[in-house]
Amino acid sequence: MEEKENIGSIGWIDLTVNNAEEVRDFYSKVIGWKSENVPMGDYFDFNMTNPVTGDPKAGVCHKREVNSKFPSVWMVYFIVEDILKSVEHVKSLGGKVIIEPKDMGSQGAFCVIQDPAGAYCSLFQQNK
Repeated sequence: MEEKENIGSIGWIDLTVNNAEEVRDFYSKVIGWKSENVPMGDYFDFNMTNPVTGDPKAGVCHKREVNSKFPSVWMVYFIVEDILKSVEHVKSLGGKVIIEPKDMGSQGAFCVIQDPAGAYCSLFQQNK
């Protein structure tokens, strides 16, 4: 996710639910994903990985802390060039910002929005 040509593409997907372990196991069986623990302080979220290559493909997260506001849907993260500019457009075009932009350290920043039709997605800006 480092090149400008990725602007507008889907950079990641994850699912935030109350029963993350059960859902992790469900998708492991249904799709064949393996899981890797992602430390979140006193608990783990999960990267779901390709069983052959080990490449991360999606996340299954607990509905806690900042994630407590996430709807329980498969959330896509669209890559944007300037998250603050994108948030301005969301607001001016009738959308809602559900979670304001949050810094993710060396990875970049993300926010969760809702479009005028009520659909949710996340925006992600990579660090340059």
